[in-house]
Amino acid sequence: MYNIAIAGATGAVGEELLRVIEEFDLPVKKLVPLASARSVGKEVEFKGETLKVKELTCEVFEEEEIDIAFFSAGGSVSAKFAPCAAKAGAVVIDNTSYFRMNPDVPLVVPEVNPEDIVLWKKTGIIANPNCSTIQMVISLAPLHKEFGIKRVDVATYQAVSGAGKKGMEELFEQMRAVFNFKLDKKVEEREVFQHQIALNVIPHIDKFMDNGFTKEEMKMVNETNKIMHSNIQVAPTCVRVPVLRSHSEAITIYCEKEVSVERAREVLANFEDVKVVDNPEKNEYPMPIIATDTDYVYVGRIRKDLYDPKVLHFFNVADQIRVGAATNAVRIAKKWIEMEGDK
Repeated sequence: MYNIAIAGATGAVGEELLRVIEEFDLPVKKLVPLASARSVGKEVEFKGETLKVKELTCEVFEEEEIDIAFFSAGGSVSAKFAPCAAKAGAVVIDNTSYFRMNPDVPLVVPEVNPEDIVLWKKTGIIANPNCSTIQMVISLAPLHKEFGIKRVDVATYQAVSGAGKKGMEELFEQMRAVFNFKLDKKVEEREVFQHQIALNVIPHIDKFMDNGFTKEEMKMVNETNKIMHSNIQVAPTCVRVPVLRSHSEAITIYCEKEVSVERAREVLANFEDVKVVDNPEKNEYPMPIIATDTDYVYVGRIRKDLYDPKVLHFFNVADQIRVGAATNAVRIAKKWIEMEGDK
């Protein structure tokens, strides 16, 4: 049994972590919800119990004898407190981008590179990848093994919950204003997105870099190759769409071998935590509405390129709060317990 802490327990991912830890039946001896001083005293629910939120400090990890610490409270928070948790003896599973490209910190998607978990001993920290990267590499991994992927072109359609609770609230408020014919005022009051998100799509997530790609897009480029131990060329375009939950991706892969739609469906269907939904005749394909609140990556619209026999196109969808954050983190913890726990 393990003492487990959640830093950022009152946020969207923190709340989901509480649910997923219970659903996945992690062996919890004690669960300690942590947050900033302004959230101290708030209550969260876990396994039918009401737990009071404690202040996130360096000392709390030693005081509470924490074994596993989930961090989901922002990069600056992880930068300050994750090393404290590791120093106190906890394995840190960090959901922010702060440690992802640190060469001494493993970046893990358990379905793809579970063997990298053993590298946690270098720093005491395991990084959870970007949500869009996670669902993409889960669908790329079996196809790469089968066909040898050289390049990936991907366009994402990212839900507003990727920007947290405030992102969801901004869409709600703008949609309410649409029906009340008061949208202009709500757009002027926006805080989260660069433009109106209701009835719109915004090809801009995170800040633009000098190369013309955004920081979100470069995360997908760099993280994919670190996770897959590859040199795949990745060219993303990340787009925010007025969907509450679950990210979608239109993916094109350029392969070393000629691709087969039938074989692609087979290897994907046999891969861990992937569900193939690909029956166009019955209008069956992945959509956010079927992925939301599940722990699978849904793949469909699988088709061969019209011109190049080594090119395959497909569409994938996953709940980015679960698969892209909380569920991946808990799967890391389960795998860590299998490999390292109670030694």
